[in-house]
Amino acid sequence: MIKFKQDKIKLFNWREFSPMNFIRLISLIVGITFITCVLILVFLPDPFINLFLKKQIINSFTEAYPEHKLKIGDIHYNFWENRLSCDSLILLNTDSSNKFSAASFSIGGIGWLRLFFQGNMNTITLNGAVIDAQNVIFNFHKTQYLLSANKVHLSMPDSEMIVDSIKYVISTNDEKFFAKSKYRQTRFRFDISKIKIVGLDFIGLIKGNIYKARSINIQDIFADILVNKDKPYDNTSSNPFMPNEFFLSIKDTIKLDSLNIKNGLLKYRERFSINTAPALITFNKIKILVTKIANHKTPPDTTRVYGEGYFMNSSKMKLFMEIPLTSKDFSIKYSGTFGGMDLINLNAFIEPSEHQRIKSGSLQSASYNINVNSGTANGSLNLAYKDLNVAILNEKTNSENGILDKISSFIGKTFIIRKSNIPDEKGLIKIGKINYKRNPQDYFMQYIWFALRSGVGDVVGF
Repeated sequence: MIKFKQDKIKLFNWREFSPMNFIRLISLIVGITFITCVLILVFLPDPFINLFLKKQIINSFTEAYPEHKLKIGDIHYNFWENRLSCDSLILLNTDSSNKFSAASFSIGGIGWLRLFFQGNMNTITLNGAVIDAQNVIFNFHKTQYLLSANKVHLSMPDSEMIVDSIKYVISTNDEKFFAKSKYRQTRFRFDISKIKIVGLDFIGLIKGNIYKARSINIQDIFADILVNKDKPYDNTSSNPFMPNEFFLSIKDTIKLDSLNIKNGLLKYRERFSINTAPALITFNKIKILVTKIANHKTPPDTTRVYGEGYFMNSSKMKLFMEIPLTSKDFSIKYSGTFGGMDLINLNAFIEPSEHQRIKSGSLQSASYNINVNSGTANGSLNLAYKDLNVAILNEKTNSENGILDKISSFIGKTFIIRKSNIPDEKGLIKIGKINYKRNPQDYFMQYIWFALRSGVGDVVGF
């Protein structure tokens, strides 16, 4: 019995193994190895990417951009969705002046094999790219500003970009922000619910020389602007740009068919001392449509602005503006209307800034038409109001009860202030003359208001 079993056992003999069988064996081993690698890359790609590719990505980036540092969290790849993602992404300058971070970042739709063999990003490899990021933060340390967004979605196939919950705020409080400079500054704050860009030219955006889109839609925007006029203006600083100067200064190409803003709120304030309430002007329920925004175009287009909203939360207003963005001199046209309102609402701005108090008065209606040529505004203002009563305030006490204040108020009421301006029996009314020359320190919106205010002063007598 034992001998029979031993006869059945044969030793392996390489000489009897044919070359064809040998090739088949090698092919089987290679096939099993390849399939194993594919299965690992499909079902368990993360360890391979984090051990071998992650370091290579960071090193390649550092070599290409030595002035920046890149930090990447754990990287994940979903084979079925063709999406590469990472838990966190941090990009900062070596001098720590600026910092970008995202809690999560992912990109899909890329031809990874084509990218691997070609070694560079081009139109073909990026055609299907879809990028998503969450909790995105840009920290501009030098200017003390933070720009953040809850979600960012970019889709090259759809040519669109959607950003949710955008905030542009200072990284400190107002006092610390203003304390860094001995000169006057303007503090901005923006809070936007949603921005959607349609028809975006991603290739031009990546190259950095073309910024082109069909439309930008902004929903629910809150803008808060504060100027600390308790400090002197820095005469050595560069003057604010007017729209034409800004667009002429940009070497890259900008082309936007329309900008649409819905449900906006603007709060503008001027502070004259730290311990007093700032002068306040508000515009709410704002709707704005801007068409044909472009530079470097021959012949140049005229940008048109259509706007409406409520002034000081009471007077309905409308605005129409024409701005030649590529004009060498600052020249625009604008006109608009205001509805009725209780003039006491203006005290929020007039008391701190003009040291006057409106005790009574009502606006019936107002309309204006203004032409600006080379920085000089001329035009007319139809301002219908009645029963205006104004008191002069003491600059230190903000009171109207002092004897000198009462004398000033009496003189103003008797000889200067026009109490009413409504059509007489012949339908005649005092027309305000608008005449204002640009102050180099004026911001664009300040200039628009100061020009209009010159007409108000001509009618009322301020």
